Amino acid sequence: MPRREPFAAFVATKNAGKLRELQAIFSPLGWELLSFAGYADVNETAETYAGNAALKARALRHQLVAAGISASVLGDDSGIEVPALGGRPGVYSARYGGADLDWPTRRRNLVAELAASGRDDRRARFVCALHFIDEDGRELAVERDVWGVVAEIERGTGGFSYDPIFEYPPAGRTFAELTEREKNAVSHRAEAARALVEVLERR
Repeated sequence: MPRREPFAAFVATKNAGKLRELQAIFSPLGWELLSFAGYADVNETAETYAGNAALKARALRHQLVAAGISASVLGDDSGIEVPALGGRPGVYSARYGGADLDWPTRRRNLVAELAASGRDDRRARFVCALHFIDEDGRELAVERDVWGVVAEIERGTGGFSYDPIFEYPPAGRTFAELTEREKNAVSHRAEAARALVEVLERR
């Protein structure tokens, strides 16, 4: 089925910031992404981004079927990895330091842990895994990343999660300092979205 034509899918997320970003990324690709009010989060028990994205997508699909809705679904899992910290926080990025912490605290903890490590290596990468299930139950997964460095202090007011401390070297700014359009042209989530659509168009 052509993917440049208008196409709708439900997204397995309760994160408003992530939903807005995915909608902005997928809209130029001809997709309308919808939220399902009845979506219940699942426990992210997988050890990989791909595994967690699949858990979310499959859970949403089951919930939609139970509600009498036949539709395609999209699951997303993402995180930040810092080589100097052994790849942490990784798949635990949204729970780094404790599930009840707010994002400013998580960011401060990450910067502090990197400083305490004594390592000069400030490299970091954002990873995004997308898991798509069409109306017929066929599944497809993609994963992409983007490299940057951990900023010493937060900069910028845009974006969400770790964006204020993720500096993107080609721009010399953090993701939170980029405009929405600039970030959505280079982010890990944008790369994954383009990869997913390209694979589907080749089917």
